[in-house]
Amino acid sequence: MTIEQKLERSILVLKDNFKTLHVGRASSALVENLEIEAYENKMPLNQVASISIPQSNQILITPWDASVLPAVEKAIRNSDLKLNPVAEGNSVRLTLPPLTEETRHDIIREVAKYAEEARVSVRNIREEAKKELGESDISEDEQFRKEKEMQKLVDEFNQKIKEMQENKEKETLATWFYLTK
Repeated sequence: MTIEQKLERSILVLKDNFKTLHVGRASSALVENLEIEAYENKMPLNQVASISIPQSNQILITPWDASVLPAVEKAIRNSDLKLNPVAEGNSVRLTLPPLTEETRHDIIREVAKYAEEARVSVRNIREEAKKELGESDISEDEQFRKEKEMQKLVDEFNQKIKEMQENKEKETLATWFYLTK
């Protein structure tokens, strides 16, 4: 795996982490990867149920097998989503509360935490690549050139992380201002 592929993977992990944050609008990404204990296995929710968004602040989860419904409720209650599942027949309805100022600040802290984790990942990838370069049998000039190229790539990815963080923070704030008008 090349350094660029490893760096791209860090960005993908950050995107996935950002998807799990509740910013005032319902999204299937909020719950689709919750681990559900079903059929003596742990499975992502999107493999045992359909997830729909009937309203901008609601998520409706309909398991394909009604026997999985209690496991779905349990997984949601035990998650860190702070949502209360309501069973309605063969479905579970989640109503997302409007963002409070405190919640908004918590989300922004989570965004910063995830972005920092991505930056640490990028730094670790860079250090690993530098170590491999130092152990290789190439000339000093070639090593210096490759390190310079690598640093340029790392800077690009750090900039992407910064932009993603800023965009998610703006989205959180925009949702807050939209909901308070």
